[in-house]
Amino acid sequence: MSLTIATKAEQSLTLPVVLATTYFNKSSKTVDIEYRPVPSFEAGGDVESVRLVIEGVMPTGTSQGAVELLLLKSASKKGADLTSQEFEWIERAFKLCQPDFKAIEPRLNELDSHLTLRSHLVGYDLTLAELALWGVLRGNRAAYAYIKKHHLVYLSRWFHFIEESNPWLTKVIEQLGAQKKESKAIQDKAGASYDIALPNTERGVVTRFPPEPSGYLHIGHAKAALLNDYFAHEKYKGTLLVRFDDTNPSKEKEEFQDAIIEDLKLMGIVPDKTSFTSDYFEELAEYCVEMIKAGKAYADDTDQLTMKDQRWNGIASNRRERSAEESLSVFEEMVKGSEEGLRNCIRAKISIDNPNKAMRDPVIYRCNLDPHHRTGTHWKAYPTYDFCCPIVDSKEGVTHALRTNEYRDRNPQYQWMLDALNLRKVHIWDFARMNFVRTLLSKRKLTKLVDQGVVWGWDDPRFPTIRGIRRRGMGIAALREFILKQGPSRNIVNLDWTLFWATNRKYIDPIAPRFTSLDEKQLVRCVVNGVKTHTEDKPRHIKNPDLGTKKVAFSNSIYIEQEDAKSLKEGEEFTLMNWGNAFVRKVSPSDSGIVEGIELELHLEGSVKTTAKKLTWLSEFGQTLIPVTLVDFDYLLTKDKLEDDDEMENFLNPHTEFRTAALADENVKDLKKDDVIQFERKGYYRVDQVTGPSGRMMLFAVPTGKTK
Repeated sequence: MSLTIATKAEQSLTLPVVLATTYFNKSSKTVDIEYRPVPSFEAGGDVESVRLVIEGVMPTGTSQGAVELLLLKSASKKGADLTSQEFEWIERAFKLCQPDFKAIEPRLNELDSHLTLRSHLVGYDLTLAELALWGVLRGNRAAYAYIKKHHLVYLSRWFHFIEESNPWLTKVIEQLGAQKKESKAIQDKAGASYDIALPNTERGVVTRFPPEPSGYLHIGHAKAALLNDYFAHEKYKGTLLVRFDDTNPSKEKEEFQDAIIEDLKLMGIVPDKTSFTSDYFEELAEYCVEMIKAGKAYADDTDQLTMKDQRWNGIASNRRERSAEESLSVFEEMVKGSEEGLRNCIRAKISIDNPNKAMRDPVIYRCNLDPHHRTGTHWKAYPTYDFCCPIVDSKEGVTHALRTNEYRDRNPQYQWMLDALNLRKVHIWDFARMNFVRTLLSKRKLTKLVDQGVVWGWDDPRFPTIRGIRRRGMGIAALREFILKQGPSRNIVNLDWTLFWATNRKYIDPIAPRFTSLDEKQLVRCVVNGVKTHTEDKPRHIKNPDLGTKKVAFSNSIYIEQEDAKSLKEGEEFTLMNWGNAFVRKVSPSDSGIVEGIELELHLEGSVKTTAKKLTWLSEFGQTLIPVTLVDFDYLLTKDKLEDDDEMENFLNPHTEFRTAALADENVKDLKKDDVIQFERKGYYRVDQVTGPSGRMMLFAVPTGKTK
């Protein structure tokens, strides 16, 4: 037996059941209690605060029913006869759940009268019925406040007698309160609410993520994938399907399909089943024939521009009343890929002038002679997404289709397809698409940038693809946290990348080892008096000793950057990071103001807390300085949000890549591809190439969420 409590439900509904269950378990612990941070459960349209399951069956979800079942179970164990009085009091107890005092005041007066000469409701011992009543009153804020004022003498006496003679009641209340607090803390940490009250979840939850293998996954796809995974595997312990919508052979490649599988795995998404719409091509063609025969679809050879104009203006096609026989004949030609077939498409016969233009006789089948990456040239006609998606969802057992609200206008079309074919219904929940400022998420536009060579490829660090942002330095844990914090909300917002990268910084800062690099073109030599060349072991991360140590070289000749050198004044004390304090004894500027050299004297006994400047430096001797290339990036777009009539080419940023030749300390020679480090006072970097085209190690700057 198991009991599940909705911790966000009214306590007058949950507390009596928890008390009754705890009391029931005192004689024989057979009911496991689980708490869930939700306001209610839904079953067939009914709202439940508790779920009591006995022997694998959930006979009731109401609080009253749960207590009555415990009473029945208890009585059968004891072999005692049940009195109608106990059931009557359980029923009367749950009529006191209303938070409106005026509504329950007459019942409280009746109860006070009943308890005039009684210490218990029924008989001479504590019963489940009594616990239910006490729990309802204690959980009802209006009733409890009134009882504490002792206006009803006999009711107050009885209430306190039950409490004082059963100290365990207080512990149960504290436990339930702690569960509510924990739930709130988890929600506050998570950010978004996932209590969207999906219907019929008690019958099982099956979600799906249906990517089209025509490009690489971007962050918008990641949200859809992670939300479907969350609801299937974490919230409801259900099933996640990944189904490739491979119905357009002109755009799809096996390369994209394999990349999507790999990216999902990287994000920790493991589907319970992977399938392809192409697995159902035969069946989908049969459904198309069925619709044509039923007069719910027809063949149309109207040219594309005319059809677009007619749909927009609510004008019926001349072919709309084509006979089923003629349309079936045309569909056969489409399947063959004949000249006649190529001139036609199949349209669903829904409406001519529906205000929702998605319902105006949409195309459900069209010809394409390009070979399919899985089925080759077997098929010449392919179903559209709008036709096959609801059908395959229903056939594969999907219970809840979670998708972005860009499909909202097509939801009625989705339901129409299921109705037309008499298929099992699927519940749709649409959530807001994830948009970012100065970012393209249109697969068509991203493909154009790749094809035109504007970017290096689909994994370009300026791209919003999963591979692009990972190459820029985003960790998977941070990616998951950020997206899941957005939740399944329907509110459309334009997110700023600073929030995204700030989340990532929390993950990389504690584990990124610290190194030093200086701009190669800005080096200023400093002479440090009285120092012999040597090395010392220093922590790679002052706050994380688990990262080990690094060798730091010291000598009488070190480099700092020109900007730092210009900031120093003779006689000033400052700190050389990872070394100690030093005094500036001499600054040698050129006629143009460029510092050509500096003379320093160490003051290691000085306190680093007293200096205003903490500078990075590199020893000229005692190590081999490593040449590196540091690369930073800017947005591809110059405008926060492109409007529908904006031409992308007019808003492309001409300068998005910035390279700096630098020298780094010798310790970086041991770094590997994908390592994330921090160059102190410069920022975080990801190793992209250990040995780049010029022989230098190449590192990409990882944004931190801070504006420059």
